[in-house]
Amino acid sequence: MKVFLLGYTPNPVELVALAAKNCYSNSTASQLRDDMTPEKAKEFVEMLASLGHESPIEHASFTFAIEGVSRVLLAQITRHRIASYSVKSQRYVSEKEFEYVTPPAIAEDAEALAAFEEAMDADRASYKKISGILYKKYCAELEAEGKLDKASKAAARKRAGEDARFVLPNACTTQIVMTMNARSLKNFFSQRMCNRAQWEIRELAEKMRELVVEVAPELFRDAGPGCLRGGCPEGKMSCGLAAEMRKKYLKEE
Repeated sequence: MKVFLLGYTPNPVELVALAAKNCYSNSTASQLRDDMTPEKAKEFVEMLASLGHESPIEHASFTFAIEGVSRVLLAQITRHRIASYSVKSQRYVSEKEFEYVTPPAIAEDAEALAAFEEAMDADRASYKKISGILYKKYCAELEAEGKLDKASKAAARKRAGEDARFVLPNACTTQIVMTMNARSLKNFFSQRMCNRAQWEIRELAEKMRELVVEVAPELFRDAGPGCLRGGCPEGKMSCGLAAEMRKKYLKEE
């Protein structure tokens, strides 16, 4: 898994502070901007956080490149609907030599790993076989119609891949460009950094949090699993480690 912060709203802390101050001032936005300093912005954003006033942080957004994650993770992350996603297409990109994610529990067990790798090899072989059969079929049809040229061959190959991809496994890797505003990110961290979250998306959330804390610490200092800001939201399903989580992320003693 690789995660990069491709871009983000310039001066996100100052922008959030300006947007929030706009709610409580008769001054114009330009006047508020002229009066804003990094120190004032930091102080005001920290005050907002202490009040739980999060709507102003929606004005700041962050864009990530996510590589080497599974289609399992893709199915989970797109449930976070207040976001924008661009995902590598299995229609337009051949998966004949697809890479895959191996769950740690499988990687640690020799017998399970052997069976898993055998399944991945079989999926590759099936994808190649089916896409090859369909490609020949479509080319034969085009040739019979007198339409077999370079462009139509490319279209036939894409069409064959559209149906061959149905045999691809959830483990197959993909790459995602994702944009979220700061409020949605904090909600994402709250759910996906929880110890009960699935291991792969939890790892992703950890990496993403590290990146945004580095560029906007005032917005994300208290970001993390839901138990950082009160009782565990998992109720009777709690892992029982809320104190440890607060110590880890909030540096509480």
